[in-house]
Amino acid sequence: QVQLVESGGGLVQAGGSQRLSCAASRSIFSFSAMSWYRQAPGKQRELVATITFGGNTNYAASVRGRFTISRDNAKNTVSLQMNSLKPEDTAVYYCYAGWVERSSTYESWGQGIQVTVSS
Repeated sequence: QVQLVESGGGLVQAGGSQRLSCAASRSIFSFSAMSWYRQAPGKQRELVATITFGGNTNYAASVRGRFTISRDNAKNTVSLQMNSLKPEDTAVYYCYAGWVERSSTYESWGQGIQVTVSS
């Protein structure tokens, strides 16, 4: 079992920056991929960014160039640095981890953290 706990959310003005962090309750597995998702009011949950154990990244087109995902494998954490924030970035952000143990796939979700960007 792996629990994910997000931190760092809150209110920020448009054009500002904010950093989200996600801590796992135990070590991240060798084949783990970690992601940030978000869900705005009345919208479906969408993938924001993903990072593999080796550091390869992918971003949604709407955040590419503004957001940076990173991970610290020694500390079992993944972070999302958000710059040049826009009101449309307002959402609940969720941390996600997926991994493989003995050829079986597992996943875990954080409970979500609110990010509000004011205009």
